[in-house]
Amino acid sequence: MSLLELLLPLRCAACGEPGNELCERCRERLPRLCGPVCARCGAPTAWPVARCLECAGRRIAFASARAALLYSGAVPRLVGAWKERGQRRLATVLAELVAEAIPPPQVKALTCVPAQHERALSRGFHPARSLALELARIWELPFASLLERVGSPRRQRGLALSERSRNVAGAFAPRAGIRPPTSVCLVDDVYTSGATTSVCASALRRAGCRRVEVIALARAVRES
Repeated sequence: MSLLELLLPLRCAACGEPGNELCERCRERLPRLCGPVCARCGAPTAWPVARCLECAGRRIAFASARAALLYSGAVPRLVGAWKERGQRRLATVLAELVAEAIPPPQVKALTCVPAQHERALSRGFHPARSLALELARIWELPFASLLERVGSPRRQRGLALSERSRNVAGAFAPRAGIRPPTSVCLVDDVYTSGATTSVCASALRRAGCRRVEVIALARAVRES
């Protein structure tokens, strides 16, 4: 055991008990997103549907979206510890949870939603990228940084669905000089409305990608 571990012992990011980054009890209790889901956006549904009420009538650039967990219960605390409190080693545990729940995507490469420069500097790392890199290792798929931010939209938190779409319109573009493969899996930490991932997928498709799948750690479910 290192001196740092003696002075600052590991604690579960969900319950705070000493031990591992995520204790077995909390891991088992995490709300999995299982059962019937919308074939397009991955929202939980009463029975399998091609398009659900949440995504019907919307122009969505990605072919499908899937998440491993519901953004409820202990998951917000877990994500907060990872993203805002710098517990970087959680990326390995969280990628394992995703890989347990979601089959490897049939794509040529993984990429991620690019971070805002200021937030990446304040955190010292980029959560979505770290998750994508861990998944690339587990699934033995290449990772490539294919997108960049070209604007500075407001934070999406608290915005209505229509505002979210307008807020991120034109905020992402393909990286200069890089042509994406024909099929790509776009990795994000939390899927909320799909506005950001759809704009990213649209940018990839403009650059020549034919199919974009989205995979996220967790998914927020809107109340009907």
